[in-house]
Amino acid sequence: MSRLDETRAILRDLIAFPTVSADPNVEITVYLADRLSALGAHVELVTDRTGHKASLFARLGPEVAGGLLLSGHTDVVPVTDQAWSSDPFTLREEDGLLYGRGTCDMKGFVAACLAHAGSVDPDDLETPLYFAFTYDEEVGCLGARQLVDHLKGRALLPRLAVIGEPTEMRVIEGHKGCCEYTTVFSGLEGHGSAPDLGVNAIEFATRYAAKLLELREELKARAPTSCPFDPPWTTINLGRLSGGTVHNIIANHAELDWEMRPVQVEDEAYVKATLTSFAETELLPAMRAIHPGATIETTVIGEVAGLEPDKGNRTRDILLELTGANRAETVPFGTEAGLFQSLGMETVVCGPGSIEQAHKADEFISLSQLQACLDLLDRLVPRATRSA
Repeated sequence: MSRLDETRAILRDLIAFPTVSADPNVEITVYLADRLSALGAHVELVTDRTGHKASLFARLGPEVAGGLLLSGHTDVVPVTDQAWSSDPFTLREEDGLLYGRGTCDMKGFVAACLAHAGSVDPDDLETPLYFAFTYDEEVGCLGARQLVDHLKGRALLPRLAVIGEPTEMRVIEGHKGCCEYTTVFSGLEGHGSAPDLGVNAIEFATRYAAKLLELREELKARAPTSCPFDPPWTTINLGRLSGGTVHNIIANHAELDWEMRPVQVEDEAYVKATLTSFAETELLPAMRAIHPGATIETTVIGEVAGLEPDKGNRTRDILLELTGANRAETVPFGTEAGLFQSLGMETVVCGPGSIEQAHKADEFISLSQLQACLDLLDRLVPRATRSA
């Protein structure tokens, strides 16, 4: 069996695990652990407090400092209300394309990693080849954040890292951070004919949303000089605003989902401080003048660091040489790369498939992209696991 055939077979198995972020992922993680253990890898499972979610961290080769990490996430986005042409959790092949939920985002890369691992003799590695497969990337990089905390302080960690998100095998050296929040407003219910006697949570939520839109414009003027991102400033998006029950009742509850994607940590701090001051000095006093129990509470859904371009990134330099690309690029979407970079790893994003197919009905990856990934791993792993 060729390694492309093996990759296809592994991918078929992976797609059959319906690992939507809202559901457990332990079964797919055990599957991955069993395959790597059979190859002689040292495998660790890092579970969440429920025991239903797990990340995997595995090492092939000697227990020494340095080496290369290949990383991907095992969770996928939902298929609810999407018009698929076939069962999204059964791999379908047609005209050189493999269809199924997660094929490009990002089980195709995970399958290629496992197929490649089968061709590696651990005794030939001068430094280790690591694998990290995480849970709940799609809902805030929860698994990677836990895994990074688990690894902090270790003396023996990979030096180089590739996060295999779908980039069509382009080398990505930077992306913005992603910070997601839900702000909940609790007011006082009443009859719609006497709005001054209640605290309308929707009204205060809209004022908060308006402040976010003001900040969005301010942040454009704060864009760093020669910023590599597009757009070159921190962005803010309002994702969902809901509240109330019917047209003639003062709404006592409202929720606002919003996010920002900072290009610099100073912007993140500025937005948070401005919103805290606005809530405490303007909104809450007005709400509590009528109802002392009124509240505004913000929950952090996820705060994921961006991937910062680094002049001394050896992973990038090796991949540019191997791919023949003239330069590395940046992307607007977020990944787990910044988390691994925070551990001191020289990190890039590079993987098979296109982000254009991610999260859509009839998601697919091409066999040619999987072959390109396998070919690159054949050349990358020997270079990246060589002793300095």
